[in-house]
Amino acid sequence: MHEVATDQVFDVRGRRHDGGFGDRPAREPVIRQVPLTWRGLGLDTMASLLVESFARLGSRCFAARCQWPRLHPLNERALGAVAHHPLIMAESTRQLALALEYGRPPGAVRARLEPVSVGLGLRLRSWPVERGGATDVDVRMSVSDLVTEAGRPVSHRVTAEFRHTGESFGSCTMRFARPAGSAPYAEEAPLPGLLHPPAAAVGATADGDVLLARAPRGRLVTAPRDPGHPVLLAGRPARMPLLAVLEAGRQAVLLESGVTAAAVIGLRADVCAPVPSRGALIETSAEPGGSRFLVTAGGRPAATGAVTLWGK
Repeated sequence: MHEVATDQVFDVRGRRHDGGFGDRPAREPVIRQVPLTWRGLGLDTMASLLVESFARLGSRCFAARCQWPRLHPLNERALGAVAHHPLIMAESTRQLALALEYGRPPGAVRARLEPVSVGLGLRLRSWPVERGGATDVDVRMSVSDLVTEAGRPVSHRVTAEFRHTGESFGSCTMRFARPAGSAPYAEEAPLPGLLHPPAAAVGATADGDVLLARAPRGRLVTAPRDPGHPVLLAGRPARMPLLAVLEAGRQAVLLESGVTAAAVIGLRADVCAPVPSRGALIETSAEPGGSRFLVTAGGRPAATGAVTLWGK
């Protein structure tokens, strides 16, 4: 039943009738190729496009090739080997989910869903580093937990496994649903004396990547150094997208725990209400294996998450 619904909602083609016994998957490994453009995926620039190709393998399975540039804005600027920022894997997954919608027939109504939860698992020993210009990454993605209303998707989950040179190095699960709200809670009056931590203290490459500041009484609040960050806050949104919330939580945990970014082996975030780009409170609490974080806006919970740390 779920497979049939997925076929109908996402317009899967290429299945064949076999001897009167019902539809069975065709043997061809790639059923349909979906051309991609950065404008079609709603990206701000061509440089933001991480997905090179995307094709269906079946009703719920897809294959893709991504290219991660060494000079991605989130990556460190080093002369030798550069380890890719873990959020590049999450952004690749988001773009792959957009490609799923992009492949629908011309004139079809788009679902206009947005990511509301994300979880990353990293294998540090096989995580790719780049010594040249860009890293080619192979991806296998599946769709699950599809919910529809009047034949249109209102939520679904995508799971992507990432491989480099044939070895799996990480996975990302992302759930998409209707937006949590049209606007963030009203921001409080700007607090005087906000102090931004150094980029290195929060595992960021440059000062412009820092999303937090220390407010009076030592509280951590969202206060991006670059309100129009090309990856995390493209278009200068009033509320933080999911990946910006995830990065803010990661930075808060690294700042409060004192560990380095290299110790992170897992990330998770769930957004339940709009998170203002400025003024949301972030609190962390240590637990076995890492730390949790809570984001509140207007005194109410807006997001939760966790950071798993190696050796913790």
